[in-house]
Amino acid sequence: MDYNFTEIEKKWQANWAAHKTFKASDGTLSEVEGQPKPKYYVLDMFPYPSGAGLHVGHPLGYIASDIIARYKRHKGFNVLHPMGYDSFGLPAEQYAIQTGQHPKITTEENIARYRQQMDKIGFSFDWDREVRTSDPEYYKWTQWIFIQIFNSWYNKNSDKAEDISSLIKEFEANGNTNVNAVCDDDTKQFSTADWKAFTEKQQSDILMNYRLAYLGEAYVNWCPALGTVLANDEVKDGVSERGGHPVERKLMKQWSMRITAYAQRLLDGLDTLDWTESLKESQRNWIGKSEGTSLKFKVQQLPIINHQSSIFLEVFTTRPDTVFGVSFVTLAPEHNLVSSLTTAENKNAVEEYVTVSKNRSERERQAEVDKVSGVFTGSYVLHPFTGKQIPIWVGDYVLAGYGTGAVMAVPAHDERDFKFAKHFGLPILQVVKSERMLSEVETEVEAAYDAKEGKLINSDFLNGLDVKAAIKQAIAEIEKKNIGKGKTNYRLRDAVFGRQRYWGEPIPIYYKNGIPYALPENELPLILPEVDKYLPTEDGEPPLARAKDWRYRPLSSFGGGGAKATEEEYEYELSTMPGWAGSSWYFLRYMDAHNGLQFADKKLTDYWQQVDLYIGGSEHATGHLLYVRFWTKFLKDLGYINIEEPAKKLINQGMIQGRSNFVYRYDLKSDSGARIKPLFVSKNLATKSTNVDEDFLKDFNSKLEKTLPGPKNFIIDRTTSISFTPINVDVNIVENDILNIEKFRNWREEYRDAEFVFENEQYICGHEIEKMSKSKYNVVSPDDICEKFGADTLRLYEMFLGPLEQSKPWNTNGITGVSGFLKKLWRLFYPTSVDASTPLSVTDTEPTKAELKTLHKTIKKITEDIERFSFNTSVSNFMICVNELTDLKCNKRAILEPLLILISPYAPHITEELWSLLGHTESIAFSDFPMCNESYLLDDTFNYPISFNGKTRLQLEFPATHTIQQIEQEVMAREDVQKYLEGKTPKKVIIVPKKIVNIVV
Repeated sequence: MDYNFTEIEKKWQANWAAHKTFKASDGTLSEVEGQPKPKYYVLDMFPYPSGAGLHVGHPLGYIASDIIARYKRHKGFNVLHPMGYDSFGLPAEQYAIQTGQHPKITTEENIARYRQQMDKIGFSFDWDREVRTSDPEYYKWTQWIFIQIFNSWYNKNSDKAEDISSLIKEFEANGNTNVNAVCDDDTKQFSTADWKAFTEKQQSDILMNYRLAYLGEAYVNWCPALGTVLANDEVKDGVSERGGHPVERKLMKQWSMRITAYAQRLLDGLDTLDWTESLKESQRNWIGKSEGTSLKFKVQQLPIINHQSSIFLEVFTTRPDTVFGVSFVTLAPEHNLVSSLTTAENKNAVEEYVTVSKNRSERERQAEVDKVSGVFTGSYVLHPFTGKQIPIWVGDYVLAGYGTGAVMAVPAHDERDFKFAKHFGLPILQVVKSERMLSEVETEVEAAYDAKEGKLINSDFLNGLDVKAAIKQAIAEIEKKNIGKGKTNYRLRDAVFGRQRYWGEPIPIYYKNGIPYALPENELPLILPEVDKYLPTEDGEPPLARAKDWRYRPLSSFGGGGAKATEEEYEYELSTMPGWAGSSWYFLRYMDAHNGLQFADKKLTDYWQQVDLYIGGSEHATGHLLYVRFWTKFLKDLGYINIEEPAKKLINQGMIQGRSNFVYRYDLKSDSGARIKPLFVSKNLATKSTNVDEDFLKDFNSKLEKTLPGPKNFIIDRTTSISFTPINVDVNIVENDILNIEKFRNWREEYRDAEFVFENEQYICGHEIEKMSKSKYNVVSPDDICEKFGADTLRLYEMFLGPLEQSKPWNTNGITGVSGFLKKLWRLFYPTSVDASTPLSVTDTEPTKAELKTLHKTIKKITEDIERFSFNTSVSNFMICVNELTDLKCNKRAILEPLLILISPYAPHITEELWSLLGHTESIAFSDFPMCNESYLLDDTFNYPISFNGKTRLQLEFPATHTIQQIEQEVMAREDVQKYLEGKTPKKVIIVPKKIVNIVV
């Protein structure tokens, strides 16, 4: 019987779906002999369902996680391996803007396509637990979590989030004098009497300074083309990641989340995680902890500033020891004092600079370290210790979101300050010298010395101190003069949460007399309303403002225990949640996907706990992976879950890159303007820069003559400069770089009558490795591979391409080898192909030692490979094993059954079919994974090299169990040994067991 992968794969995919083979059980429902099974939770970062569907790069991580899920089932674990969709997103909304089709329709169509593709690959997902972030039954709980965050504050004393009611009680009893909380920097102190005297609006505004989800003004990445705010990780090089639209910095009233409250815990938690060091370092750098001090510089009294009291510029510095080296102060373009500190003669220049700078992203400004720009305000501050005038500049290398948005510039000891000072001719004052520099003659400073070591010079009371001592002394003096305070700072900014778009979760807030209130939890979900267009209104309000009659009407109780809407109406919040909201807790919903009463039963969250293995792309390091850690810690603080981190182990799979193909077109214009047939020259001829031979010229001119209309008077010779334009061609009509001419001519209308110059009667395409993209025509669909070679071949081949974590190019040139391996595996069971009724050629005969050694050697290697996630080497080991068993003509059940279990996590369809044909009625998925018996790996004999005075003369084989004495006796008794001794008696015989025998004569 032949291996018919098409029928086999359809059969088992239908069988698994019908029997819900991979449905996970919860808690004590999963027992073996009365004992709960150990649990294993393996999760993929769920996909955004785009219209293009999956290409062969997308399943890489899914296949790896599926191998682990299947392996763990074999090992007796209760496996949770779910899948869902991150189904709110900008692409569906942009498509809705262009076509008018509701994003829900587009999203559902895309999900259906994704599901169809994933089913074809044979993943062992528990589809009963599928979640979609755009489903109201799901985002009801996203909204519920938002309300919990809104109704919480961060108590530094307990180092966790607490309900806002406890803070209100403290205000009522003692004001905020004793409150130690994470809050806005400009929060003012008040007494109990003050609190009670405040209006409801004033109390609300004060509480907003403490809430973990709050409404406040913030500089955001505003994208006019998309009509929404974007997160920092959604902006690349000043344009939106999706669509490439310009992004500008804009001060807006926005909902934000106080993730900064968790900065230290987010840092500390990294040490507990089995994540790659590079990913953890990305998060450490993003959080950006630094120890230093605040320091106030008094603004010099100037007539341009209308003030009644002194104005101070506050900076944060990690190097207070260098305070005597300050030669200027630089403000971020967004700093709120820029306009008031700018003199009349500098006004135009400063305003122009600020406008340009604010429209560049923070990432862009940080990355361009060699680009120096700035402008003088015309104002000065006074040095806090010397009283000297220091000019105030504006520079875009200073960020409003870090520290105070102002820096004390010490050009001799900071590289960016140094470049700024050199560019604008500002003083460079050296105040720290290394031991080596102290012995050198003082010269002009040629580079910034920023090492935290050396001695202080030119620094008054700090002179002679080393850097560490000087930092402590400087902070002490600053605090003594009451002009600053030692503090810890973080680069991490609060996360902007509101988006001015349609397709997202409505924020469950309404406004009464200008005060934001959370919706009652029993009125969730707040359903996304219908709108006539998906664009902002003509007044610039978000798309939700277009919804008709969409207002909050409070429910009031009435007789019979029911409720009815009152006549009061209040405006809803019009922004929606960001894309990362739904993905920040989805791993918890999979534990209890259909619970209508809570986001997940605590018994189930206690059972499943953390994700044991999380697989996804490294691009989420400073986005999703920070936010999901933040929400997890918050939910633990409030007692809803008992875990501090979402995932124990995380693997970032590499990218499968596209392998683009090119054809080479000769460009020639007709003098008459008539159309010229396209002419394509094979790669090695088109790219040949010298030695153009006569045969090529003859063929080229012959084809060229066919393409030209009118008189044929244009001839190419050796003196003619010939150039060709490489054009991307659809890789699906190219095989092993050979172009299918017929398919190419049918690919596009303009190529129907194309002419070609071949080499060896074939058209060879060029190639290049680059990202898979529709515009490059290098996207390969897994559907096509499954149709041509089968899903098991696709699964094995994606693993075979290389280590999971590494990026590698897609190249189908080697896929036939993997396909051939599966056919060879099949032939171990069906060595001859007759017809469908041919019985299996499998016997119950006892296996030979050689067969057992091959099997157990493979068990050992595959177990080690899977445990260390080395899936590519597993495929190689499978091939070696099947080749050896084929050579041994093995058809023993005792060998082939364990082999099927070994291979089943990688190639589930063919193994399930053969397992069934062997007479098993239960799925192979639950068979025990074979254990390696090390005794079968031991050799029965050893072939010893026999040396005389160090020179090997012959080989002798002895049982592996022989003692040294037995080996010596048998060696000396051999006739061929005596021949080499020539009658002499050995001085000694050196025997190293299982190594060598050396006879010293």
